[in-house]
Amino acid sequence: MNLLLDLFVLGWLLLLVGAFQAPAVLTALIYGEDAFPYLFSMLVSLALGGVLSSVTRTKDRRLRPRDGFLIVGMAWVIASIGGALPYVFTGTLGPVDALFESLAGFTTTGSTVMSNLESQERALLLWRSITQWVGGMGIILFTIAILPLLGIGGMQLFKAEVPGPVADKVRPRIAETARRLWLIYVGFTLLECGCLWLAGMGLYDAVNHSLTTLATGGFSTRDLSVGGFESPAIEWIVTLFMLVAGVNFVIHHRILGGRVSEVWKDTELRYYLAVIGFVTAVCALVLMRGGTPFGEAVRLGAFQTVSLMTTTGYATANFELWPSILHMMFLIIMILGGMAGSTSGGIKSLRAILGLRALGASVDRLIHPRAVRPVKYAGKPVPEEVLAGIWAFFSGYFLIIAVTAVIITGFGYDIETSLSSALTAMGNVGPGLGEVGAYDNFAHYPALVKLLLGVCMIAGRLEVFTLLILFMPSFWRR
Repeated sequence: MNLLLDLFVLGWLLLLVGAFQAPAVLTALIYGEDAFPYLFSMLVSLALGGVLSSVTRTKDRRLRPRDGFLIVGMAWVIASIGGALPYVFTGTLGPVDALFESLAGFTTTGSTVMSNLESQERALLLWRSITQWVGGMGIILFTIAILPLLGIGGMQLFKAEVPGPVADKVRPRIAETARRLWLIYVGFTLLECGCLWLAGMGLYDAVNHSLTTLATGGFSTRDLSVGGFESPAIEWIVTLFMLVAGVNFVIHHRILGGRVSEVWKDTELRYYLAVIGFVTAVCALVLMRGGTPFGEAVRLGAFQTVSLMTTTGYATANFELWPSILHMMFLIIMILGGMAGSTSGGIKSLRAILGLRALGASVDRLIHPRAVRPVKYAGKPVPEEVLAGIWAFFSGYFLIIAVTAVIITGFGYDIETSLSSALTAMGNVGPGLGEVGAYDNFAHYPALVKLLLGVCMIAGRLEVFTLLILFMPSFWRR
């Protein structure tokens, strides 16, 4: 490995984290808050990043595969440490809670240890939203431009089969791909901000919620989340943009490139929309059966379904009070997540489709041992190594969830709380069930559990293998 170059890149990452803290400093000045903690935090990040990038400068700029794993694996850790500083320097949170909040931000998980959000400093809440927005863009670049090159967990297929900036060689250089994706991401963010402002949301709240919606992060400026605004128009706008954010950003690239006719041919998109439509319909029917009017039932069902399916984690209702059948369906869609190449978490729709097709092919071979039935996607056979990667991913993903849930129960928590906490951390969702429900937080957990859930957030965000490989002794051998 080229460790000097790896540290050089991570130093530049710290510089970026420091630079993104500038809006928090400006916000503090605008609203008459103490700007010094944010300025000091920014200077610390800039200083550490500057020193690290200076002392590790090297002429050897060759990045090897192992360097890619190390840089990607450590990027979220380094960013989260820098992002925790404003929480600590303002005296809002202790070190462990600050790191948890920062991890939940950059991984776009949205779990929080903070309460009484309406009384928090506006600069701090803006920084909280910025961490999710920056993390969301990092996730898109990771899944579209980097992960397929590393060949992790079946995502080779994403590079090989999904037309887009990388696979189509429209702009083969990652730098050009990144610029195009940034333009799409920023454009949607500005569009949502304008729509929310026109719908009656204040400009400050509109900025925060547009930042965390496109990142599918779910941090809000109110304890009651989006439901605290009591506006059906705002809820429908947020629902629409959550739906957009859960779509593969390559799809957006196609549409903006005038290739609209290809969009509906995308199998993953049809699956994603079908699942959301089905669960929304079931929610609406169950709520109507309980006496909720039709329009309200559809709105509530659509918002909660899209929020959890895209792993955003906003809420407009305390769904813990809803019937158990909806709890079960919500847990399932939290696991599924949005599309590959989006800011959503979960196992991703692409893997779910291929896993189901592989399962069907295996059962068919048991019935017809001599039959040849390859698993296909987009009309082409899927290589066996891709399917093997997917099953390995499933194994690692659910093993981490099981171990984490068992450990949490060891601290005296019930099964519902423990399991949903592990699921929501690995899936980068935010809220769960039990003591971590829609309007609850994670402050009650001991420090060890918070750190464990933080590791799960990173593991889920990095598609499991990118983090696990760093713990393999063979990775560090020459």
